[in-house]
Amino acid sequence: MSAGRESLGGIAQAVSCIDGYDPDALRVDRAAAAIRACLDPVKDSEIVALRESLGRVLAQDIVSAIDVPGHDNSAMDGYAVRFADLEGESTLRQIGAALAGTPFDGTVRAGECVRIMTGAVMPKGADTVVVQEVCRVDKAGERVMVPPGQKAGQNVRAAGEDLKAGAPVLGPGRRLRAAELGLIASLGIGEVAVRRRLRVAFFATGDELASIGAPLREGQVYDSNRYTLHGMLARLGVDIVDMGVVRDDPARLEAAFRRAAAEADAVITTGGVSVGEADFVRELMARLGEVLFWKIAMRPGRPMAFGRIGKAFLFGLPGNPVAVMVTFYQFVREALLLLGGVSPSAIPLLTAASARSIRKVPGRTEYQRGIVFREDGGWKVRTTGQQGSGVLRSMSEANCFIVLEHERGPVQAGEPVQVQLFEGLL
Repeated sequence: MSAGRESLGGIAQAVSCIDGYDPDALRVDRAAAAIRACLDPVKDSEIVALRESLGRVLAQDIVSAIDVPGHDNSAMDGYAVRFADLEGESTLRQIGAALAGTPFDGTVRAGECVRIMTGAVMPKGADTVVVQEVCRVDKAGERVMVPPGQKAGQNVRAAGEDLKAGAPVLGPGRRLRAAELGLIASLGIGEVAVRRRLRVAFFATGDELASIGAPLREGQVYDSNRYTLHGMLARLGVDIVDMGVVRDDPARLEAAFRRAAAEADAVITTGGVSVGEADFVRELMARLGEVLFWKIAMRPGRPMAFGRIGKAFLFGLPGNPVAVMVTFYQFVREALLLLGGVSPSAIPLLTAASARSIRKVPGRTEYQRGIVFREDGGWKVRTTGQQGSGVLRSMSEANCFIVLEHERGPVQAGEPVQVQLFEGLL
C-alpha cells in the first residue's frame, strides 16, 4: 500500500477534523488527540479463570446475582440488642451468641441481648449492635450493662449494602486489579470474559547498536532501548515480540516492518525517524502504509512518527533513550491501553513548588526529570541535573516528570509547576 500525504484516507481522515492539526509542528495535546482518533480496540475475547485475570481487560458486564452481604450482619464485636430496650443505662439478659458462620437460632425479645462477632448474622428481633468495649458484664456472664448514648441501627451492615442483586458491578474496559478480583469473587463468579492480549512487536534500528555480550567496536554503544521498552510494555500486560536490532539497510528494515505488521497489533521502533542520511524508518512507513509524520513541539522527543501498515499501528520513536521513554509514556502507553480495550484515564498532574529556577522557552512542552520531596510542610521538586535526551541516568534518578506547558517560559524558584509521578507508571 502506497500513500502520500494527500491520499492517506483512513487515519488522515480521522484526524482531519482536529482543531489546529499540523503534522509538521504539532502540540503535545493535539498529537495525543490525533492518535486517539485513529485507534480501533481489539474485539476478540476469551474466558479465563478468575485467578488468571489479574491485569486483563474485562470484556463483559458483571451483574450481581445476589445481595452482598447476603444478610444483615454485625460490623463489630459486641452485643446485638433491640434499640427500643435502651433508655439511659440499660441492663439486658444475655441469651446466647452469634458467630460468623454460626447464626443464633432464636429471637431476641424485650430485655434480652446476644453476644455477636463481626460478620455474624443479626439475630431475629435485634436491630442494633453495641460494641463490647463500652459494655460491662456481671461475673456470671448473664447480665450486660449498656451505657446511654447509643444510636439506632449502629454497627449493623444491611443486606445488599455493598451490592444489590441485579445491580451492575463492573463494565467492559475495566482493567482488573486485586480489588476487582475480590469483588467478582464475592459474587460467586469463577470465570470472566476478557479481551485477548494485545500483541506488540518492537525493534531498534541503527548500525551503531551492539547487543549485550558483544564487544563494542569503535563508534558503537550497547542497545538499551529494547530493555526499557520491554520493561514498559511488560507493565501493560501485552504479549511482547522483541525483534532485536535491525541494521540501517532498507531491505532489512522493509522485511522487519512487513513481518512485524503481519504478527502484531502494534509495532514500535526506536531510531531512524529524524532527517539523517541513514534514517529510513520514516520513508519506509510512508511507502508501506499510511503514515502521519510529526515534528512534535516537545522536548525531548521532537521527531516521532505514527502510522499504520495493514491493521498494525506503527509508532516510530526517537533513538535517544530518554526520548524513547518520554514519548512512550506521553503517547504510546495510552494508545496501547485503548487498543487493548481499556478505558484509560489521563496520568494525574500534581502541583509542587520548583526548588530552583528552570530554563524554558515558550512554544514547546518540556518533560524534565525531577525529584519530588517534602520540605517545610509542602511538596517541592527539583531536576535531576543534566537533562540531555541521551542521559538515561536522569530517568533512573528521578521519581517524576516536571511537565512545563507549551506556552510557559522560564520558571523561577518557588513557582508552582506540574509533575507526573513515576510511582505506578514506570
